Amino acid sequence: MKIDNGQIQDINSTHLKAHQSHFDFLSDVLTSKGVDVNNIISKLKDFQVAIPSWALGAGGTRFGRFSFYGEPSNLEQKIQDIGILHSLTQTAGAVSLHIPWDVPDDYNAIKELANSLNIKFDAVNSNTFQDQKNAKESYKYGSLSNTSKAVREQAIQHNLDVINIGNKLGSKSLTVWLADGSCFPGQNNFQTALQHTENSLKEIYKGLPNDWSMLIEYKPYEPNFYSTVIQDWGTSFMLANACGEKAYSLVDLGHHLPNSNIEQIVSILMLKGKLGGFHFNDSKYGDDDLTVGSIKPYALFLIFNELVYGMQNNPQNPDLAWMIDASHNVKDPLEDLIQSLEAIQEAYAKALLINQDDLKDAQQNNDVVKCQEILQDAYRTDVRPLLEKARLDAGGALNPINAYRTLNVRNELINERGKNTVATGL
Repeated sequence: MKIDNGQIQDINSTHLKAHQSHFDFLSDVLTSKGVDVNNIISKLKDFQVAIPSWALGAGGTRFGRFSFYGEPSNLEQKIQDIGILHSLTQTAGAVSLHIPWDVPDDYNAIKELANSLNIKFDAVNSNTFQDQKNAKESYKYGSLSNTSKAVREQAIQHNLDVINIGNKLGSKSLTVWLADGSCFPGQNNFQTALQHTENSLKEIYKGLPNDWSMLIEYKPYEPNFYSTVIQDWGTSFMLANACGEKAYSLVDLGHHLPNSNIEQIVSILMLKGKLGGFHFNDSKYGDDDLTVGSIKPYALFLIFNELVYGMQNNPQNPDLAWMIDASHNVKDPLEDLIQSLEAIQEAYAKALLINQDDLKDAQQNNDVVKCQEILQDAYRTDVRPLLEKARLDAGGALNPINAYRTLNVRNELINERGKNTVATGL
């Protein structure tokens, strides 16, 4: 299924008058405060978030998986679904592949399809947390950290293969997330496991093309619950430094212990020029992989405040790879992703409203009340008319969820694909 721009414009036409009224009012208010509204809209249009290939089907729990039917059963259909998201939101202009789930059969055909939908290939992701069919070695007791040299070599080679696949598609970065760790005290020697991991990452790093980067993700627990080899941002940062200037840390919002100050982590990594990527989701208890902004929208805003400051003041830090990393068990995956994209754009727009000069002056004067007022004034602003304007100018839908439902997208996909298709991935 491919959405025609004319369909979107027809749906928009019924909401244009209300949008224009809301936008004009907000624009006048913001302009009176010295905000460059056109600059914010331009930045919103430029901000693109990668959709992971594994997030387009129903997610699951340890106890069950409930399909929404019409799921994409191959890579071509996954990219087509991202095309639907991008046509509606104009902010989903990239795909992040997970290997070996999504190895193209025909690279040229896949690139042509993605190009026709204005979709680029973002970071490619390796998988050494599951044993693959016909693999000689098992990752039951770890991959890059394993006590067995043969297992480590297999995991290293897999990552090198992923780099090769991504290079053929035009990707420029590799994301490495390890499930390596231990479930019980004494199971692993912490120092040996970390040293094996560092040595393995260095071997992978050697295989990076000159214009590539390696993103090292971290997570405090799960699937191992006593220890994780790359358990926090400090360990990721240390390993990135050990590998070289093309290695960076990757922050996943769900990969922190409760009440961690993620905005401070983001700020420090950007100051040191070592924040390479960002995975969006939300959580209540752990790595819940919920819809972005559904639980802690203010925390997301505070994180974006630091991201915006870093993008403006830390030229030593590279452009970031943005991706949604969520799971969908009770929502239509495409609707869930639309909601996440909206929440990301909303938090970004609010952070762009902050007058960083005024905030800095208040900080320098230790005016704690004014600091809070500056942040909360931006957070309390309803920026949705700005998001609508950015989408409208780019050819997207004023209200993507409304357009998705008006066009009856899920039923159209079911008619095309049937009810028995299952998307590969988590």
